[in-house]
Amino acid sequence: MKNILKYLMIVMLGVLASCSEDLIGESTKGIIKGTVVKKGTNTPLANVKISTSPTTTTTFTGTDGSFVINDAPTGDYSVKAEYSGYVTSYQGVNLQSEGQTVTVVFELSDDTSLNSAPSIPVLVSPADNSLEQPLSLNLSWTSTDPDNDSLKFDLILKNANNTIVQNINGIKTKNYNVTNLQYNNTYFWQVSVSDGVNPKVFSETRQFKTIVTPTNRFHYTKRENGNYFIVSANESNGSFNLTSASQNSFRPRLNNDANRLAFLRNVAGNFQIFTSKRDGSDIMQVTNLPATGFSNAEIDFSWNKVGSQLIYANFDKLYRINSDGTGLSLIYSTPDGSLISECDWSYDGSKIALKTNNLSGYGVKIFIINMSGNIVQSVLSGVNGGAGGLNFSADSKKLLYTRDIAGFESIQYRQLDSRIFIYNLEDNTQQDISAMSQKINGTNDLDPRFAPNDAEVILVNTSNDNMSTRNIVKITLTMNNGNYPRAVLFTDAEMPDWE
Repeated sequence: MKNILKYLMIVMLGVLASCSEDLIGESTKGIIKGTVVKKGTNTPLANVKISTSPTTTTTFTGTDGSFVINDAPTGDYSVKAEYSGYVTSYQGVNLQSEGQTVTVVFELSDDTSLNSAPSIPVLVSPADNSLEQPLSLNLSWTSTDPDNDSLKFDLILKNANNTIVQNINGIKTKNYNVTNLQYNNTYFWQVSVSDGVNPKVFSETRQFKTIVTPTNRFHYTKRENGNYFIVSANESNGSFNLTSASQNSFRPRLNNDANRLAFLRNVAGNFQIFTSKRDGSDIMQVTNLPATGFSNAEIDFSWNKVGSQLIYANFDKLYRINSDGTGLSLIYSTPDGSLISECDWSYDGSKIALKTNNLSGYGVKIFIINMSGNIVQSVLSGVNGGAGGLNFSADSKKLLYTRDIAGFESIQYRQLDSRIFIYNLEDNTQQDISAMSQKINGTNDLDPRFAPNDAEVILVNTSNDNMSTRNIVKITLTMNNGNYPRAVLFTDAEMPDWE
């Protein structure tokens, strides 16, 4: 029995000795330290949870992204760094000896794996295949994001008529107001959305068509930053800009038969004749030999009735050209070298009215030539002061013109009392319709044009200071209380046309 007890004691001592050796091993400790940064930017990340497997102390990174785990028993560890919004990362660590320090660096990536893409944008307004849309139009759509991410939208707008594509990027609202659309054009539009995490999501493509070009009969010129631009308008003051001031275009002349507008435009310092559709599209340069003479602002040209040809002057010579730019031919040259500033082609096509002057704009002559270039009638000569503004009546029997009855002449080509006259080509009589419509003293009447029915005249009225605002005025050629009534049609406007 004693031998058995002795044996058991020896075994227990052996076990105790074995346990004593394990405890001594676990008491060997080291240090795990490290830093957590954002991948790509190396920005320190604070409050990142750091834990190990096998489990030791759990800690969090400080503001500098660092952490320390002290008194970690020696052995092999998997160190885990986890932070909301970032992909959890692991690092292997081996502590082998007492007091050993192992340093690790974690680079955490944004966790996009759990982020959902925004919903497909739904185009709300205008409805697909909408017609008669205005030239300024608010496009709207909807889209949501399940993660409430901040959304940005890109709008793609394509003009089907000329393939011009507009890209408007970074829109933060769910709508956008597009402007300066063109008349009678089909547009395609599409919206994409981005949450900054996922790839862009695209809507369907829709289309709409703008309103038909109005058949405005008034055209005039306005000035901006020293340049001219052309406006199309109706008598109710509805209007739109046909050209941009950056292109310096002026002297509009509509031809209803051709359904095109002709005008002058500065090209490399020379003024050429261009034509366009009534909405300002399909612009075409007609001339290469420029229209030029005494003063750019005084230059004028004219269509034939059917819109197949135009006439214009280059210094002392009058030319005819086809509206497609072909067939340039000389019609008339002044015998004394005087400059041709203005011309107008009668509606019946039989004659042309010309105004000539010297280099200062004076020494004016107004006369009629036939299509062979022969002078057939004199209207005005031997007077001082400025004159011009030629325009035939629809029956080709009357001619509008202006003359400064003050006879004033200056290097600035200033006029003091310019009036409008209707000259009867059949009996060589004339009417001073400015006086008959009570033109205000100290003002000038300039640039007259007959109404299409010859019952009215439009013109420019402005102060004779040569600086004030110019307004387009209408004179009705029917007596009312002994006068022809006059009324302002358009303010801050000049070079009118009424077809």
